[in-house]
Parts: sequence; C-alpha cells; structure tokens
Amino acid sequence: MAAVAGLIEEEVARFDAMAGEWWDPSGPMAALHRINPVRLGWLQRVIGAHFRRTPQGDAGPLDGLCLLDIGCGAGLLAEPLSRMGAEVTGIDPAPSSIEIARRHAEATGARLAYRCASAEDLAAEGAKFDVVLAMEVIEHVGDVAGFVGAAAALVKPGGLLAMSTLNRTLKSFALAIVGAEYVLRWVPQGTHRWEQFVTPDEASAALRAAGFETKVLQGMTYQPLRGAWTLSADTSVNYFIAAQARPVAG
Repeated sequence: MAAVAGLIEEEVARFDAMAGEWWDPSGPMAALHRINPVRLGWLQRVIGAHFRRTPQGDAGPLDGLCLLDIGCGAGLLAEPLSRMGAEVTGIDPAPSSIEIARRHAEATGARLAYRCASAEDLAAEGAKFDVVLAMEVIEHVGDVAGFVGAAAALVKPGGLLAMSTLNRTLKSFALAIVGAEYVLRWVPQGTHRWEQFVTPDEASAALRAAGFETKVLQGMTYQPLRGAWTLSADTSVNYFIAAQARPVAG
C-alpha cells in the first residue's frame, strides 16, 4: 500500500473521516481519552527528568521546552501539553483533524501551532525540537525504521524522542484486537492491524539505527476492577519508550 508521510493512506483516510468525533469522550476516540491522563503523567515525568526540570512559581512543568507532536490528530495530547508550558507544534497528514484541532484550540484558548504536514516536511525546513513525540503512531506506518529516522532528524542533539505503541504478541492480539475492537468495542473495528504492531526490540533497533539510545521502557495495563489504565512493568500489550539523541561530538 502507498504511504503518506510514513502513514498508510488507508489509515490516514480512516482517521480523517472521524475528525469531528476526536473530542467526544464517548466516541470512536474514547480509548485515547481514557489513556490520556496516563500518557500525560508519563510524559511529564520522563521529560522533566531528562531536562532536570524543577518548575518554580507560576512556571509550568515543561516551561521553555519546544515540543513536536507527530500524528497529533485533533490535539488530545498536544493541547494539554501546551498548558504545561511547552511551546507545542502538532502535525498530522489528515487535514480534517488539523482543522478540528485548530477550532478546539481557539475555543479553549490553548496556545499552540497546528500544521497539516509530515515529519519530512519539517526536516526539509531545518526544524529542530527539544522533544519529539509519536504517540500511538508507529503501528500505523508502513516503514517503521524510515518513520523513526524521520522523527529522529527533528530532535536537537541531546533531546528526547518519545513514542507509545502496541507490542506484537498473542496477548495483544487477544486484548487489543479481539477484546478492544470486537468484544468491548472501545475502538472501531479495523483500527489496528496486529501484523503492524511493533515489539520493543524492533522499536529500540530503529532508534539505535537513528543514532538514539533508549532511556526508558515502560508498559501500560488496564486494571478491570478499577476501570482504569496504569503504568506497569508489563510491556506485553501497550508500552512507552523514550530515547535520547546522542550529543554531537566536538
């Protein structure tokens, strides 16, 4: 299949068609709404530790950092990150999603920039960021190594590249495909393809090839009795990975 900015065209079209429902916590993006608090908490902790952030006074925990959210959709993650003080740019190849993101930011007073663009577009412009995110993105790309390389090119020396995705295991097939899509109907059927899931070893290998060193690998699991997602040592289904760009020698 052909790909746009690393994302498979069919995947881009599917998310573009759902653009108007991104911010509906009971809609097709309900699963992202449920995991968003965990994603935000993990990012704040990992980014803060990496840059040794010790906010004081009215400064936000990410104040002064320049951050790129690749595959931002309608801004579910980008918008709250901007409220933490980061200078955020969100990019996505789905034009309807970007339009919804802009409208929502205007309505809420969020201060950030959105562009219908690819990582390659920004790299061609020479853009660099302290932090680059690709959250729930690489399981939708046709060339994982190529996508990671493009994202890595946008990170400043010593900066951070953080991603989250689904592991390719029998357990993830049972829970993320059969359970989440067909039994619980947390996400629309066909949202994910198990063969496109990426193992932690594969993600780490792609990061190494791009000149990055993995610093944090952590799982996320669903606690049915609590009805909540939590961080975990279990990476067999969902996991987060953060890697540092090696400083330029000199």
